[in-house]
Amino acid sequence: MVELIIIAAIVLLPVMWLIGTYNGFVRLRQQVKESWSGIDNELKRRYDLIPNLVETVRGYAAHERGTLEAVAQARQAAVASTGSPASQARDENVLVGHLRQLLAVVERYPDLKASDHFLALQKELANTEDRIAAARRFYNANVRDLNTRLEVFPSNLVGSAFNFTKAEFFEIEDLNIRQAPAVSLSS
Repeated sequence: MVELIIIAAIVLLPVMWLIGTYNGFVRLRQQVKESWSGIDNELKRRYDLIPNLVETVRGYAAHERGTLEAVAQARQAAVASTGSPASQARDENVLVGHLRQLLAVVERYPDLKASDHFLALQKELANTEDRIAAARRFYNANVRDLNTRLEVFPSNLVGSAFNFTKAEFFEIEDLNIRQAPAVSLSS
């Protein structure tokens, strides 16, 4: 009887480990998908704000047409981007760059900077950017967990046997954003 229990344990323990490991990969893959959905929702929120921001600036700075059109085109490209996280990140970086140019234009118009409508839009855009950053961190943490599990032994054996693949991080590619600003204390 003891021999039968030992044989059953020798057979069942690896099977139970295999099932648990497989289910862990499925859970991690779903968390990555869910967290990507969070990024997608926040990006759509930003896309909805941008036309209102552009129209508000257009009323004050009609001769800044090139900047306004560049923002509109970058927004359209970002909305249409449905590829990998890396390709979407490139489109998002272009959009953010054009938004910075738009906000630089605003600096030349004191009446616009004081407009309650513009200030509300600017505050909402800043809030949305914070939410996108939080969603990015959550997504990248889930990607890290999945990718780590796919690389460590012995779970990598189960991952490769069932064709689980690594996920891509959603990373900022603009090196200027990653570099610390230069600070000069001399006047």
